[in-house]
Amino acid sequence: MGQLNSMDLPESGGHVRTDASADKPSKSLWWLGALVVAGLALGVWYFRGGRTPSEAANPSAAAAPGRGGRGGPGMGNFSVPVVAAAAQKGDLPVYFNGLGTATAFNTVTVRSGVDGQLINVAFREGQYVHEGDLLAQVDPRPFEVQLEQAQGLLTKDQAQHKDAEANLERYKLLFKEGVIPQQQLDTQAALVGQFDGAIKSDQSQIDNAKLQLTYSRITAPISGRVGLRLVDPGNIVHANDTNGIVVITQLQPIAVLFSLPQDDLPQVNTKLRAGVQLNVEAYDRDDTTKIAAGKLLTIDNQIDPTTGTYKLKSIFNNSDNALFPNQFVNIHLLVDTMRNLIIVPASAIQRGPQGTYVYAVGADNTVKIRTVTVALTTANSVGLIGGVNAGDVVVVDGQDKLQDGSKVTPTMAGAAGGSRGARSASGSSTSPGAPGNSNASPASRPPRAQSGGSRR
Repeated sequence: MGQLNSMDLPESGGHVRTDASADKPSKSLWWLGALVVAGLALGVWYFRGGRTPSEAANPSAAAAPGRGGRGGPGMGNFSVPVVAAAAQKGDLPVYFNGLGTATAFNTVTVRSGVDGQLINVAFREGQYVHEGDLLAQVDPRPFEVQLEQAQGLLTKDQAQHKDAEANLERYKLLFKEGVIPQQQLDTQAALVGQFDGAIKSDQSQIDNAKLQLTYSRITAPISGRVGLRLVDPGNIVHANDTNGIVVITQLQPIAVLFSLPQDDLPQVNTKLRAGVQLNVEAYDRDDTTKIAAGKLLTIDNQIDPTTGTYKLKSIFNNSDNALFPNQFVNIHLLVDTMRNLIIVPASAIQRGPQGTYVYAVGADNTVKIRTVTVALTTANSVGLIGGVNAGDVVVVDGQDKLQDGSKVTPTMAGAAGGSRGARSASGSSTSPGAPGNSNASPASRPPRAQSGGSRR
């Protein structure tokens, strides 16, 4: 080792640091850093390998009691919140639904029976009138004059007839005595016959004048509601006027014409031929509010080939005037009632490769898949004939998170009640076991049929 130069010494004086002594602390720090990095990597691997990403992001959720990992059933105590309802046993009515139009049972355009000046209108627009009520008055004076003339002519002819009959009796006596010839007697007898004809003609003129007077008084031919006045007082009216004076529509009763698909014809026709009175319900344009209830009157005698539908006519008492002529309505025709069905909410029905099924909640809050047979489907209820018993609890909301054996936390909804209307699973047939159909319509009304809805 050589001598140190003065430049190798620190200016402040102190110990001299060689190169070997300076390298030892740096190597110790390097190994310490490597151990720290390895420890952190091991911790991250252990932490991520034992938890899901969501649990790693939310440690409190992973540590919460009663919750497991993402493994689903059989892995931990994870419980899915669902909405459930109890199945019930009951009856579901079968409705055929169509679009209809209210039609006045009778419609009359009131016209004047005679020509003349309209001097009085005795009705108010929109008034309900009864048969025989006075509606308007045509000036009767011309017809009164004609009546007086006819009566005067009758009196004249009656007097002449009486004189002719008296002369005939005298001619008969004179003819017996040979004073007058047979020809004169026959002429007098013919004169009496002429006066008989004149009297009949005069009587017919009197009857005609009286009829004209009757026609000048315009009365209601039917009971119903009058529309807007078409002619004002003071106008000259004629018997051949096209518009008339007013239109009367009979509202009580009132008819409703509606159409149904031809596939429904056999079932409806069978009921009518058997003498069964089918009930009909009319709903508003939105098909949510019931307007009136009536009876099916008859069906048309042919099917419309362009639409594949046939027309039916129903009758409603319409005592409250809820139906109005030309009003659009939705008709629900009750054709049958399926009894002793297991009724569940329509939202409980699921469909998959295994067929139609529901999730049934067991006593331990574990769901099981049960295959069911749909007999009848309504807007908010489904009638089943197999797979579920009355009182069983089925899931109606939250099925997308479930599989067979999943744990659930059920919240009970309202019990499954029968809808007022139903559609048979096969459209026209009510035989059990047919595939169900679903109709999108509000829960407060029956589903819409093919002429006003869909079938499967």
